[in-house]
Amino acid sequence: MKANIITNSVRVLGLTVLLLTGQSCKDILDEKVIANIGNDYINTPKGFEDAVRAAYSSQRAFYASERGLTMTEYGTDIYQAGADGSYKGFHFYDSQLNSSYDIIQQLWEELYRGINTCNAVVERAPTTAGVTDATKKLRVAEVKFLRAHYYFILTQLFGGIDLRLTETLGPTKKIARATEADMYKAIVADLEAAIPDLDNKIRSSDYGRATKAAAEHLLARVYLTKATSSAKAADDYAKAATLAQSVINNYGFKLLPDFASVFAQGAGEINDEVIYSIQYTSDPLTNINTANTNNGDGNKLHLYFGMQYDVQPGMKRDIANDRPFKRLRPTTYLLETVFKDRTNDSRYKKTFKDTWLSNNPGTGLNTSFDNSKAKITLKAGDTAIYIPGVEWTVAQRAAKPYQVLVPSLYNAALFPTLQKFLDPLRPDLTYEQGSRDFLAFRLAETYLILAEAQLKQNKTTEATAALNVVRRRAAWPGKEAAMELNAADVTMETIYEERARELAGEQLRWFDLKRWGNLVDRVKRYNPDAAANVKETNNLRPIPQTQIDRTEKNADGSPGFPQNPGY
Repeated sequence: MKANIITNSVRVLGLTVLLLTGQSCKDILDEKVIANIGNDYINTPKGFEDAVRAAYSSQRAFYASERGLTMTEYGTDIYQAGADGSYKGFHFYDSQLNSSYDIIQQLWEELYRGINTCNAVVERAPTTAGVTDATKKLRVAEVKFLRAHYYFILTQLFGGIDLRLTETLGPTKKIARATEADMYKAIVADLEAAIPDLDNKIRSSDYGRATKAAAEHLLARVYLTKATSSAKAADDYAKAATLAQSVINNYGFKLLPDFASVFAQGAGEINDEVIYSIQYTSDPLTNINTANTNNGDGNKLHLYFGMQYDVQPGMKRDIANDRPFKRLRPTTYLLETVFKDRTNDSRYKKTFKDTWLSNNPGTGLNTSFDNSKAKITLKAGDTAIYIPGVEWTVAQRAAKPYQVLVPSLYNAALFPTLQKFLDPLRPDLTYEQGSRDFLAFRLAETYLILAEAQLKQNKTTEATAALNVVRRRAAWPGKEAAMELNAADVTMETIYEERARELAGEQLRWFDLKRWGNLVDRVKRYNPDAAANVKETNNLRPIPQTQIDRTEKNADGSPGFPQNPGY
């Protein structure tokens, strides 16, 4: 059984504290305390520990959620719109993408709830009786890591926002936007303060808590992002590289030999490559996040990348093949450029599912998409659908006793399915609350952060060496040498492609494009759904309208919390 630091009792505490001290989706002046845990509970030893655990739970509002995935993978150069209609404004960058989207509001409010819980722990720790100074020091370091983490997510999405570093004890309408520089100053300060006081190692009995390595990895990512922001400093890339090297060299992490095994479900989720993960379990009482919405429970990523296999001849929906919401279709650029090399690189085969075995057999079944044959006959366990990933002639397809889905036949419902997040351990075929942990930081990305930071410092030889560590692991057996790059061939385009190959679907791509300053250019070039509408204003998401409406207006009647330009 996986350890999980978030418990049901913590869930109750988190809601109570947040209703007392934070904002919710309703008018902040109408909130009432709905639980019987007093505001002073946090000042008790158990309440203090529960508050720290509650601070972790807000991560689930972003990681492995519909909200987080929509805001980070939709409308990029590697994913375009699938057939499902939900939240397509994020794919198309059209008028649907506006400040009234519920998932924007939910994420905003939940991360601020987490921030306020962190603020409460930091402020109350000195006066909490019955807790040792050593424990207080460690727990404060954990919540500073979390506070920085939440503000970093919010800053990347929305820019300079309301920066609160003290506990909010009652409703207020006096809110102002900080500068991006102020946000990064606070984020860096929290992480630099946390790193010395965090544990060196992940403890199996308390798996999921922040560690020194997790904080260093996050700070490396922060510096890499800050380096292209309005708050940039000349030494940002050097600091990112130093932190990445520390994570690589000082904590015993190592890449697993097989790329596919990184995403093994169950006990395999705790492995030598995972630096920090967001915990989910199969227990419905603990497998929740504090956003408390119908679409917010469990790891939901298994739902969104699947093609419509379940209405094809010889197939019906089952647990092993998952429930396909068909939200994200890989772009041609991802499939044919990023994953072009399949002779040496194993990641195409290990990233995308290519074979479906019949679970609904029959004789003389009418084909649905493969025009090379009119009917097929399938026994249970026969191949029903095969995706070769390259074009086959009609004659080649006709020779197979199953349907062959080739690139010319891909559409919004039929496409290669990302298999990193499939969840065959769900109890039934309609169940949405997945139990996988979300691997938020893993060592392969640390190497890619290092390579990018070194390349930006014109240390191309060192950057090439870091990239080759990741590429050698990705090689088919015996192809390791063929996977190695020469320094003369390494450019930022190499980084763009390598991060797409390694990290596809892992809630990073929109952040990457924004950091590189090429969101508009690459989306116009590679994403036909978004090309017509994407513009520079889309480097920020709209502030939720509820936040603007509940903020006290300026003397001249203008919004006290202004909307981002273009929305």
